[in-house]
Amino acid sequence: MATVTTVEGGRRSATSFVVGTRLTTIAWNLFAVVVTLCLWQLADILIASPFFPGPVKVVQAFIRLAVHGDTSGISLWAHAWASIERVLVGFGFGVLGGVPLGLLMGLYPKVYARTRVVLEPFRFIPPIAWIPLAIIFFSGLTRFAFLIFLGAFFPIFTSTLVGVARVEPIHRKVGLVHGANKFWILNHVVVPTVMPDILAGMRVGLGAAWLTIVAAELAGGISTGLGRMMTNYAELVQVPEVIVGMLLIGFIGFLMNEILLLIEKYLFRWRWQVTL
Repeated sequence: MATVTTVEGGRRSATSFVVGTRLTTIAWNLFAVVVTLCLWQLADILIASPFFPGPVKVVQAFIRLAVHGDTSGISLWAHAWASIERVLVGFGFGVLGGVPLGLLMGLYPKVYARTRVVLEPFRFIPPIAWIPLAIIFFSGLTRFAFLIFLGAFFPIFTSTLVGVARVEPIHRKVGLVHGANKFWILNHVVVPTVMPDILAGMRVGLGAAWLTIVAAELAGGISTGLGRMMTNYAELVQVPEVIVGMLLIGFIGFLMNEILLLIEKYLFRWRWQVTL
């Protein structure tokens, strides 16, 4: 009975510690946000320039865009959803292409060694450089999906490729000794081992996807999207609205990254328990 009580007490203490740590982290983040906003507002007062708006003016611009829309009557949420949709589609294709190809090249190094002279040079071509060709050959969502695919594909592909090389040969050999086929080894040995690298590559690829979509929307040819909205207000020299677009992109990207982090923490709890 005493042992059961001790175990329950230990669990409660561990739970209380975890909750306390999370609350402390949230409090420190809120404190950092408040300090940043105060310093920003102070800089606005000291500089006193219409081209350097403070957080108060940016919040006012946000409310105007959220309630009344932009100069064309398009709501802020329509712009945000247009960009999110393009990012999700292109990023999804990047994952669907990068992970299988990375696994294939990692499992068969000779295939990679004999084709890398064709594949690798494309990794160093910025997705922005493809914009003129994308405008010529594609239109609508397809154009943005193509550009974002290029931005997200290579980080995911490279992380998967490198992750396969970290698979312990002894684990594969144990499976073979016990009669496992290649498909079983792939599902139960290779993929679980490579998954942390895949998720890390997805986080990098997500950042590249947002960089690409903003640049693509700045190129024109569309009426919706946060990049397009920012360009329209930049031409009118209305800086608060431009900053609203910038902050919204950062916030949406932050939320997407946090979702990937939660998935990673759930799947690989042990990786987040190693501290000094």
